[in-house]
Amino acid sequence: MISYDIVIIGGGPAGLAAAVSARNCGVENILILERDKELGGILNQCIHNGFGLHTFKEELTGPEYADRFIQKVLDLGIEYRLNTMVMDISEDRVVTAMSREDGMYQIQAGAVVLAMGCRERPRGALNIPGYRPAGIFSAGTAQRLVNIEGYMPGREVVILGSGDIGLIMARRMTLEGAIVKVVAELMPYSGGLKRNIVQCLNDFHIPLKLSHTVVDIEGKDHITAVTIAQVDSHNKPIPGTEERYTCDTLLLSCGLIPENELSNKAGVKMNPVTNGPIVNEGLETSIPGIFACGNVLHVHDLVDYVSEEAERAGASAARFVQADGKIERSENVVKLIATDGVRYTVPCTIDLNNMDELQTVHFRVGAVYTNCYVSVYYNDERMVHIKKKIMAPGEMERIMLQRNRLLKEEDLKTITIKIEAE
Repeated sequence: MISYDIVIIGGGPAGLAAAVSARNCGVENILILERDKELGGILNQCIHNGFGLHTFKEELTGPEYADRFIQKVLDLGIEYRLNTMVMDISEDRVVTAMSREDGMYQIQAGAVVLAMGCRERPRGALNIPGYRPAGIFSAGTAQRLVNIEGYMPGREVVILGSGDIGLIMARRMTLEGAIVKVVAELMPYSGGLKRNIVQCLNDFHIPLKLSHTVVDIEGKDHITAVTIAQVDSHNKPIPGTEERYTCDTLLLSCGLIPENELSNKAGVKMNPVTNGPIVNEGLETSIPGIFACGNVLHVHDLVDYVSEEAERAGASAARFVQADGKIERSENVVKLIATDGVRYTVPCTIDLNNMDELQTVHFRVGAVYTNCYVSVYYNDERMVHIKKKIMAPGEMERIMLQRNRLLKEEDLKTITIKIEAE
């Protein structure tokens, strides 16, 4: 059995950043396993700009952003294997992988970093009535067809869901000559970034209909039309609000799901809200030596935050390997609680003795909030009260915790993050 100090599963932005970070922390024996034919992950098909503003202080396309990290991996001599599928991870960090060239083989890893990204929610999970004709695509599939394969899925388009990929594809299809007739969103708010609503819909006069869903699909061999309707507070269609659109393409952009089959098989404890692993301050999962970062942990809105998070995971994995897995865990562990509008936090726990001097905590809200406050309670005492003009589920929020400040608290057991009116 071959062995590596750190095995990173996934060669997208999270895996690349984690590998570079671990190498910069002094670990040399690193292997990246990527199932695709090239490094870069989903960024390779994201040819629009808007990446890198936080990381590189300039605006890049997806391939340009990925290339920055790929070049770092090459310059540092980090080993990687393409066209390789990871089949299993054991609790003692034995990674089972297979490829056409090498067949099936096992790797003993000192530490494992999970960076498999996420996938789109399939149509089968959406309960859309009607036939199953050709012409229905996930937005990500359509993006790959247009940007990489050079195929146009259709010319008259309806989009269900206002996730960022759907918004971006509304603009992309328009630029390629298609007519995007409407974007329908089940929720009363968009699931995408505000800037994408402005740049991809408003700038092209594409209507966004909130609290609407598809109630019928016409066409047996190929889609010919869809009917959308407004929904009530229970997401039930309201009779009399139906609108019919002729189309030859329906794109689905109804959310992303972390790719965690491997994590589940390994026995990693999962967060039911994020569908990703429960992690501590170093992004370590419930299994010692297995770390998670990027969209496999929780779905991010900006790739810059993926890279930042992955750097922390890579550094934590390096620390674990350099300590021969003997990281002392203290009893000084604080639990993070998300409540009153806050859906979840990453991390879920913080060991005050092992945390960095500055700890980033990411979270998302469950609805649109205006003129409110983000409040942070240490035990039952409010210590942070930050005014926010607007917060929405499509945009990730973050707060910073100072280690020195936390250590001053006597018998600190919980940190609660909530939304308050005043």
